[in-house]
Amino acid sequence: MAQKQDKAAAAEAKKARKAASKAKRKQIFQAFNMQRKEDKALIPLMLVAFVVVTGVVFGIGLLLGIEWFLLPVGIAFGLLAAVILFGRRVQRNVYAKADGQPGAAGWALDNMRGRWRVTSAVAGTTQGDFVHRVLGRPGVVLVAEGAPHRVKTLLAQEKKRVARVIGDTPIYDFVVGNDENQVPLGKLQSRIMKLPNNLKPVQIDALEKRMSALAQRAAGAQMPKGPMPQGAKMRSVQRAMRRR
Repeated sequence: MAQKQDKAAAAEAKKARKAASKAKRKQIFQAFNMQRKEDKALIPLMLVAFVVVTGVVFGIGLLLGIEWFLLPVGIAFGLLAAVILFGRRVQRNVYAKADGQPGAAGWALDNMRGRWRVTSAVAGTTQGDFVHRVLGRPGVVLVAEGAPHRVKTLLAQEKKRVARVIGDTPIYDFVVGNDENQVPLGKLQSRIMKLPNNLKPVQIDALEKRMSALAQRAAGAQMPKGPMPQGAKMRSVQRAMRRR
């Protein structure tokens, strides 16, 4: 009886994996079609990347006298280069569309790779200004978006509020935008990920518990779920591409 149950569970798990894989392929195909229609240079550039990388590996094989042995390797690397190029152009296109829209920074933070603890819209205004909080190895990162004259005050208030709870833990703050001393939306993730590692995972867990004691300030406006319809799917597409 137990063996039958195990077999049934294994069959269900296999079926679920197949369904998930099919859904991921469908997402990638949809993203490709959307990007292809808007980006006329996509396919030519992907072909160039494939041919160049494959040719380089094949050329190395010629020098070593093992060109036919390295040809499949070159094709695999060529396909990988084309996929990476596709992913970057999709990401750039999505960020370009999201730039300047309310909630864009929160969406970008939600799509960060790694074990970041993101709390969106810990403070906000009815005009669509928001402060988002990120916990990670660097410490606490506050990210503000909106009108500069409003988010400056909003960010300062939130920084004081957080400092009273976290003690000596480092606090970093960024304002998203394209003006001086601001961080462009497309570079926000990389700027945060380049911050130094100041905390250990166990310290982050303890910090998160302390931060949970902070009462959520009721923002005057509800932050959008995503800056654009396809924005919410971007993380799933990126994950699917990385696993292929």
